[in-house]
Amino acid sequence: MKTTIPAIFVPALLILMCASTAWSYQEIEVKDGGTITGQVRMTEGKPIPKGFNLITFPDPVYCGRISTGTGWRILEEFNLSADRGLKDTVVVLIDVAKGKPFKFVPPTIEARDCRFLPFVSVVKDRAEVRVVNMDPVFHDIQAYETSELGPRVLFNTPLPMNPLHVRDAGSESHEHLAGQPMTEIVKLTKNRRFFVMQCGFHAYMESWGLAVDNPYYMVTDSDGQFSLSDVPAGEYTLIAWHPGVGTVLEKKISVSAKQTHQVDFTFESPKGRRSVHQIAENTHYGLEALGKPIEIRPTLQLQTP
Repeated sequence: MKTTIPAIFVPALLILMCASTAWSYQEIEVKDGGTITGQVRMTEGKPIPKGFNLITFPDPVYCGRISTGTGWRILEEFNLSADRGLKDTVVVLIDVAKGKPFKFVPPTIEARDCRFLPFVSVVKDRAEVRVVNMDPVFHDIQAYETSELGPRVLFNTPLPMNPLHVRDAGSESHEHLAGQPMTEIVKLTKNRRFFVMQCGFHAYMESWGLAVDNPYYMVTDSDGQFSLSDVPAGEYTLIAWHPGVGTVLEKKISVSAKQTHQVDFTFESPKGRRSVHQIAENTHYGLEALGKPIEIRPTLQLQTP
């Protein structure tokens, strides 16, 4: 089953919602549990990437170390394996009342090379999220929860750099030093599960999270694979979500004791223009628009549209 979600959050962020469970999770000893394995894939077709003109944001030289070489920075949302396996998809059972112990480890998100890493993680309501700046430039954290009603601000705070960094816009240093970590509590309102964080200075820096309330979840690996173990026998709903797609896929499954069940998902590749941010040839927005010489070189990674 596929649920289509409207794209109503600007700038250039998709709004996603999933109904929350109506009970509190109960930890029990699971004997003879089953296993759910599978792969998440994407159909053929290369989505148009979101492109950001570096001269319209601070720190174009440093952040341009990852760029196209023509002054554009691409947000790399889709990482696909050779057989179209989709990395960074959250797969989770959403209606598990009881099961194995749930020991949630709050995520740590790094600002590194003007990216938030990881791009996709999981969060938990009333639990911490930790963000640390590894770059020699300042970042600003804007975090939201989302639903069909629109975004709600969770927190907005500066993310300072380590004072030992030598801040030089012309420097090609790749040194990363951890700044003072910023720790916030994720407080979601009813029925909201989706968390997004963006840098207020560098719009191409995004990190997404899905709120979980049980231990049966996994973010897919580089091949799009996942595996959920020690699942009590029963009937469940398994969902797959990726922030760049705009849909939530779900399947009803029946788990049997000591059995392994294969469940695969396939997302449709997004078509057409996806964002106001897109690479375009326009002399008014080229490097010459600054009125002074500037060289933006992709010394760390040359991106291709």
